[in-house]
Amino acid sequence: MTEQIRQTDVVVIGGGLGGCMAALAAAKQGLTVTLTEPTDWLGGQLTSQAVPPDEHRWIERTGATATFREFRERVRDYYRRNYPLTDEAMNNPILNPGNGWVSRLAHEPKIALDVLHEMLSPYLHTQRIQVLYHTVPVEVATEYDRIVSVTVSHTQAVGTVNEYTQLIGQYYLDATEEGDLLAQSGTEFVSGAESKSDTNEPHALEHADPLDMQSITHVAAVDYVEGEDFTIDKPAEYEYWREYMPSFSRFPILSWYASDANDTTKLKEFTLFPNDQGVTSLWDYRRIIDPAIWQQPLREQIQEVSLLNWAQNDYYAGAVTGVPIYERTQNLESARQLTFSLVYWLQTEAPRLDGGKGFPGIRLRGDILGTADGLAKAPYIRESRRIKALYTITEHDVSKELRGAEGIKRYEDSVGVGSYSLDLHPTVKTHRTFYIPNYPFEIPLGSLIPVRVKNLLPACKNIGMTQIAGGCYRLHPVEWNIGESAGYLVAYAIQQGITPREVYESTEHVSRYQDMLIEAGVVIHWPEDVEQEVLNPQ
Repeated sequence: MTEQIRQTDVVVIGGGLGGCMAALAAAKQGLTVTLTEPTDWLGGQLTSQAVPPDEHRWIERTGATATFREFRERVRDYYRRNYPLTDEAMNNPILNPGNGWVSRLAHEPKIALDVLHEMLSPYLHTQRIQVLYHTVPVEVATEYDRIVSVTVSHTQAVGTVNEYTQLIGQYYLDATEEGDLLAQSGTEFVSGAESKSDTNEPHALEHADPLDMQSITHVAAVDYVEGEDFTIDKPAEYEYWREYMPSFSRFPILSWYASDANDTTKLKEFTLFPNDQGVTSLWDYRRIIDPAIWQQPLREQIQEVSLLNWAQNDYYAGAVTGVPIYERTQNLESARQLTFSLVYWLQTEAPRLDGGKGFPGIRLRGDILGTADGLAKAPYIRESRRIKALYTITEHDVSKELRGAEGIKRYEDSVGVGSYSLDLHPTVKTHRTFYIPNYPFEIPLGSLIPVRVKNLLPACKNIGMTQIAGGCYRLHPVEWNIGESAGYLVAYAIQQGITPREVYESTEHVSRYQDMLIEAGVVIHWPEDVEQEVLNPQ
């Protein structure tokens, strides 16, 4: 075992969207940053987890930071510069490369990776940001209410001995998918489901359960070649998943029936491909490659590529956060087995609208995701540990029904905005699932400030919020915004020689910090016309 010491102004643990933007914001302010990433791809949801951006309907003009909107335009420009697009696609200002209907910008994970690298490149090349890949935190040293170092483990190659590095910084940002740094540092946090007596939320449980977390999904990429047979070996757990019956359904999980987002108490029928029978297609739901927008094929038998991130491979048979390592390992593998089982079911048994069964031409496309097996490098984990914060966001802050005529909840200390339904995927114990209509929302500074620890900040979906509120604050543009605002907060605190809590407690400092955000292109309040639109829909 070898151990090194690395010291920078800021240590960011986790290289997802929040972590990348926290590092970028801090670097822009002249700070040095160490950024760690458990895989070999930065970008989290957009890249290693293969989840196209979930966005609101105003995203083309407002409701996100300038850098997030820059990212979106860079993706479109990447396709215009590098792909043989048709004239119509080339001239489409709101080009959707995959024409998937989950997003206005369904695109390939590798393109997102390239664009993120491009945005970070001035600071990567000058080593103001230094990235440690294949790296996870294993131990945190603390003194009183401060972190003094984080020891990380990193593996250079399979089978090699782990190396350990002690990371030292003035501030530490937790941008991990599960709030790992919170647990390891002893920072006060909440996980899973709160109780109604805790939060007074209408949709909360009667009794809190820290392990009743949202399902995870291990995404796969597939194409379809008519007349070919790419059937995989029968997965080890296929018979189990073939018979698995969700508590909220009268159909097995491997079926064409799933909860209806418009009313999660009801089931909705789906099918694989677009059709003239009125059955909703899942193929174009998360389609990320659509050769119809190209003037010429780029390879023989080029096919559309779609991502399997459906209700049918939501894994809610057990938690992966806050459980013993053997249980975590087993559940992570079972989530992979569920996705492989979905692929096998599609290839062999899925009912077709013509009365037949199976689509053997379904082919796993690991080349799209940078893997050998066709599954994403990492699972999509929707729910993290969340800090106990000076302000906790709840269902009351966001729900359209609960806000009513009050409209958008505005915070004097807002550090960003977002909008998405309170989308809770089935939880692992009670199998609760919601899709609650929302008002656009803001991100209060108080939700970024831990109740005790002075030099740690959350930088993704681990801010002070309830499980239900997390159903909308976990999406791409909001995680991006949280990370970016946390990076600027650290920079402001260092520049002023005060703590983030002292920023929060001073009206003058909050205002000056918000000025920094606004100058950087962070939107801190929704425009008046959006509020009027949601209050008075046509």
